[in-house]
Amino acid sequence: MRQRAAVLCGAAVIAAGSVAAVPAEAGAPRTAVPAPAADLRWKACATDDYPTLQCASLEVPLDHARPRGRQITLALSRVPHTAGTYQGPLLVNPGGPGGSGRTLAGFVASSLPAKVAAQYDVVGFDPRGVGRSSPALDCAPGHFDPVRPDSLPDTPDVERANLARAESFADACGAKYADVLPYIDTVAAARDMDAIRVALGAEEISYFGYSYGTYLGAVYARLHPDRVRRLVLDSVVGPDDVWYDANLNQDLAFNDRHRAFLAWVAEHDAAYGLGTDPERVEAAWYAMRTALAEKPAGGKVGAAELEDTYLPGGYYNGYWPYLAEAFAAYAGDGDTGPLLEAYENFGALDASGDNGYSVYTAVQCRDASWPRDWDEWRDDSWDLYEKAPFMVWNNAWYNAPCAFWPAPPRRPVDVTNAELPPVLLFQATGDAATPYEGGVAAHRMLRGSALVVEEGGGNHGITLSGNACLDEHLAAYLTDGTVPRGDDGRGGDGDGDGDGDGTADAVCPALPDPEPLGSRAASTSSRGSTLHGLLGFRG
Repeated sequence: MRQRAAVLCGAAVIAAGSVAAVPAEAGAPRTAVPAPAADLRWKACATDDYPTLQCASLEVPLDHARPRGRQITLALSRVPHTAGTYQGPLLVNPGGPGGSGRTLAGFVASSLPAKVAAQYDVVGFDPRGVGRSSPALDCAPGHFDPVRPDSLPDTPDVERANLARAESFADACGAKYADVLPYIDTVAAARDMDAIRVALGAEEISYFGYSYGTYLGAVYARLHPDRVRRLVLDSVVGPDDVWYDANLNQDLAFNDRHRAFLAWVAEHDAAYGLGTDPERVEAAWYAMRTALAEKPAGGKVGAAELEDTYLPGGYYNGYWPYLAEAFAAYAGDGDTGPLLEAYENFGALDASGDNGYSVYTAVQCRDASWPRDWDEWRDDSWDLYEKAPFMVWNNAWYNAPCAFWPAPPRRPVDVTNAELPPVLLFQATGDAATPYEGGVAAHRMLRGSALVVEEGGGNHGITLSGNACLDEHLAAYLTDGTVPRGDDGRGGDGDGDGDGDGTADAVCPALPDPEPLGSRAASTSSRGSTLHGLLGFRG
């Protein structure tokens, strides 16, 4: 995931070492005990939105098996607790992999109920390789500069051009970061989290992760189950699909979500004039794609860039009115202005994040084995394209450097864990980036977990986005560890035993879809827009 905004955190660098732990009964609130002053030197890095944000840096081993070897630097942020009842640090992560978490600390602290946030040090961090952490990866600056080859490889020349781009990116990463890439993966990032815990002087940490951040949290819990106080996973990665199969599953789900957007456009024909039949609207969208493949808008938006622009609509329906305006203007009279603006606001947000994409590929390619035979990618992608044409090939090329990656893969982590305190999971039924089945799988693997389902929702990252029902469950859990147990209304057994059988423990209705711009009912959750700007896209 890419991040829209960043906080520049300058601070002194220290090494992670042994410190006195703060004792606590598992799950119970505790009185604040200040961490030793020598742990981390926090400095103000406030923004207008987050005036109490502080930043620091921490040195950790590049290779945790060699703690006295080469050190790298992690950039941290926090919003300190203010209540007398102190529940320890709450680490937050926006996903990706490749997303910067420093600003997310400010967002989470300001979006939780004040009396809940006040009991935690809300701690954000840039994972290794990301943002203000050092070294920060940038394998091939400008890799996504427009106009790229058409993502649809309907001729051998187009396929070769896309393959050459993917292989050249992998080669560039290997040439610049050969000594670093073997240590950029989820397990290393989870061990970094434990180094942060030590530096904070905490016996346990709480954790709140979105998207890929749910997998990072699950891996940490597998490695250090005795150090987990509370664990919130929102929009959950299927832990048994890492990562090739996860991307294939995404392709089907994103196609469904794109069709939901097109059906919404048809429903609002009075605003957009593209017809009331969703199939005709879909045909018009693909006609736009064909036209842009032949003549990119403004020399910037070709077919691949169009897909980049509309992909964010699969993550967050608050973008739909803006994407629909651009679609209608181009399909109606060929006006490219709104489309170019939409590309700058949404497509370039994803594609221009050279650092984020570099870390994304480094982690995904290292975390698990990918097919090295391109014929397998080609066959799987064409098979899926027949069912789900929207982003199959765009996603294939996005991940294709893994077919050529210079660092050897490791085995995926089996996150199955029966030794944790209750874990709270949030999942929307129509989530495209992390399909619902992934949340069900995690619920089964994390025994004793509780699954809260947003019924009918399709957004990705659903807490702290304006749904009061979801947020009440989150606040109760962070306050005293309460999780829902009971009949879910969706076929659950209702026995309250938390056996992780894949059914929901609580159900919240989704918020309504947005209205077209300019209508009386038009409104977008400001928190939802802010959150999705922080989360970014792809993982």
